[in-house]
Amino acid sequence: MKTPVMDALKKLVEEDSISFHFPGHKGRTTNIDWKKLMPMMDTTETRGMDNLLDPNGIIKESQDEAAKVFGAKKTFYVPNGSTGSNYIALSVVCQRGDKILVQRNCHKSIYNSMILNDLRPVYVYPNFNNLYESTTGVRPEDIKDALDKDPDIKAVCLTSPNYYGICSDIEAIAKIVHDREKILIVDEAHGPHIKFSERYPKSAIDSGADLVIHSTHKTLPSITQTSMLHICSDRIDINTVRDRFQLYTTTSPSYLFTVSNEMATAYMEVEGRNRLDDMYDYIVDLRKRLEAIDGVSVLQKDPDDETIFDLDISRILIGLRGYKGTELMDILYRDYNIRMEMNDYYSTLAMSTVMNTKEDFEKLYEAVKDIAKREKRKALEKLSIDMPRPTIAMSPAQAYFSKKKLVDLKDSIGKVVATSVIPYPPGVPLLATGELITKELYDYLMFLLENNINIVNLSEDKKQILVVED
Repeated sequence: MKTPVMDALKKLVEEDSISFHFPGHKGRTTNIDWKKLMPMMDTTETRGMDNLLDPNGIIKESQDEAAKVFGAKKTFYVPNGSTGSNYIALSVVCQRGDKILVQRNCHKSIYNSMILNDLRPVYVYPNFNNLYESTTGVRPEDIKDALDKDPDIKAVCLTSPNYYGICSDIEAIAKIVHDREKILIVDEAHGPHIKFSERYPKSAIDSGADLVIHSTHKTLPSITQTSMLHICSDRIDINTVRDRFQLYTTTSPSYLFTVSNEMATAYMEVEGRNRLDDMYDYIVDLRKRLEAIDGVSVLQKDPDDETIFDLDISRILIGLRGYKGTELMDILYRDYNIRMEMNDYYSTLAMSTVMNTKEDFEKLYEAVKDIAKREKRKALEKLSIDMPRPTIAMSPAQAYFSKKKLVDLKDSIGKVVATSVIPYPPGVPLLATGELITKELYDYLMFLLENNINIVNLSEDKKQILVVED
């Protein structure tokens, strides 16, 4: 047979591009000689190797060591990404039919978990910053108001930092949540590195969250699909976590993922911590130099926006006047061999980690500076990309397991969507399962498609959508 995946991967390796995208290891080795050891390390639960689903030997010892490093009460290595961690977390703290307060721009895995666990969402919306045309964080008072309005809410699930590095005030929110005897889950998938430097935002682990999810593959030198679930308070029953862990985890967990979690943590404890601190001042300076280029904007901490409680500066969101984010991202790859993580309408995102070098950053700077010298363009048509606020017509589980049908997009207005419709990345549903498709949402979806934003869960030709049958 043909081998298109292998062929493409070989080409990628030969390309030797500069990586400002996931995974966090950037194709560079740290303290594992993958070339030499990988085939032999891909093993199973043979003698002396322990069992991730029932650890009582080397894996238990490793997870306990990781918990000490991160400051958690207990840490679990999750081999199916933070998707798996989110499934476990929501199932631990909620019973079927429970209400849960969810940040509306959370990752799709939270929405899928609500389907699997038959939960009733109540949404809290992030702020929209008009200066940067970007969603930011959530206000603690909005959490308070939602919990006081609906005491039946069992738990709160937030994302911090978000894709752009924006952090909410988790410490203040945790106090509000715990004063009302609720549970706080923080999807900190994009922030495992912030635990390792006091110069970065404060981790949710240290801010009072009960459960914290980390995608080690995103910002630590760990391979794709690695994640950690941290138990951070006595409000969480460890035996329930063990039970749900087995429910949602493959019975053939990869030792490559397990050892990658372990070694990424070992690396960050000393060498990675030092690199993170060393790079801080340099990145601050780089962001200033980028913003000094005529026509370039860089997302900064806005003193007039309280919902940007803090900002992880390792994410560099770059906009250039006259260029759509898709176009700028394409040019950086095509002309400068720089692969960015994602784009929105206005900007493209450089996702940096401790494995990026100063040379990587300088090449990014010189490329943006060079593009900015090209023929000046008019500013883009001013368009708000604030999140629409759909109406919940039925619970996610009810809609997902209903009788469904495909309809043309133009005929979908007024119907209930039967599967989440998701611009990807960042993986935040524009329409969540069970929500009503309005004319406003239809127009917004068409706008995204017309601007080459990839939309997941439409038909293959992107012309049809799955809805609940009338």
